[in-house]
Amino acid sequence: MLRILIASSFLLAFSAPTLAQAPSRSIESETGRIAIETFAEGLEHPWGATYLPDGALLVTERPGRLRLVSTDGAVSDPIGGVPDVVAGGQGGLLDVALDPDFANNRMVYLSYSEERGGAATSVGRGRLNENESALSDFEVIFRQEPAVSGQNHYGSRLVFAPDGKLFVTLGERFKMRQAQDANNHLGTIVRINPDGSVPDDNPFVGKDGADEIWSYGHRNVQSAAIHPETGVLWAAELGPRGGDELNIPEAGRNYGWPVVSWGRHYSGERIPDPSTRPEFAGTIHSWTPVISPSGMTFYTGGMFADWRGDLLIGGLSAEGIIRVRIDGEQVAGEEVLALGRRIRDVVQAPDGAVMALTDEPAGRILRLSPAASQ
Repeated sequence: MLRILIASSFLLAFSAPTLAQAPSRSIESETGRIAIETFAEGLEHPWGATYLPDGALLVTERPGRLRLVSTDGAVSDPIGGVPDVVAGGQGGLLDVALDPDFANNRMVYLSYSEERGGAATSVGRGRLNENESALSDFEVIFRQEPAVSGQNHYGSRLVFAPDGKLFVTLGERFKMRQAQDANNHLGTIVRINPDGSVPDDNPFVGKDGADEIWSYGHRNVQSAAIHPETGVLWAAELGPRGGDELNIPEAGRNYGWPVVSWGRHYSGERIPDPSTRPEFAGTIHSWTPVISPSGMTFYTGGMFADWRGDLLIGGLSAEGIIRVRIDGEQVAGEEVLALGRRIRDVVQAPDGAVMALTDEPAGRILRLSPAASQ
């Protein structure tokens, strides 16, 4: 059973994209008290974030803006050169990632929902200029096919593996049965080179199936991270009524949605449990009731020594961060750090603090650090 950690007080509301001045509060955790501060505020549905080498944060806002948040929490004007997005429902400007060779090429990658006679997730990249105010030469390197109607289940996280390959997680756009067809990108995780070309060793190259696909049979994957020791991709996806999943996606494997699930359809209709269909890839862990996972990172810092190696997952319906203790490829335990806000993404700061993006019209970035002893 999850241990819910209740916050001692609530953060103040705000609206302007300026440096936050809200006082800190604290919550209790299994490893001690945690101080919660509002680091930045006034961000409209912030969705993804990544650190630049200078310590500033690049942050996406779902309506279609990319902003820079300085080391003191000041929020910039929108960065230029960002592509047009379909901002509606769950769609908009989604994740952001830096090229592994950013120090030399200054390439920034964005995922977003794109209108093309229907909508689907696309990925593009552009060069961030030296004063960090605009992207230039933005080009689309991947387009999910097909583009379909609807505003749900776009995915999507961008994760570079140690070998430089880019994983892109994609929802099935609420077209459930399509997730079982490996000839399209709905409900898949794809693996591409940084320029969008297909790696020769992808599992469906030269076979029946889309060349870009790494794994399929997914519902809506909004969490992904590389294990810092093994270099292997881990991913968490949202289930229906129950059945959120934590997986280690394997090349060419089918993860079963919607044929099997640990949850039920929204209508209440039962779905066979994954254990009844052993031909599908198994799940590392599942959640019922759901946590609605979005964004995650393996903690490797020194500020929370007891968390080192743990998986930190943003929880939308859980309204907090789920700290998952990992033992090899098994879940050894977990707790919910209750923040009272829908958490869209979680990133580790250079100093080891944990930063959490809140999914709100007046969203903020929360900073978690050990509370000072009284």
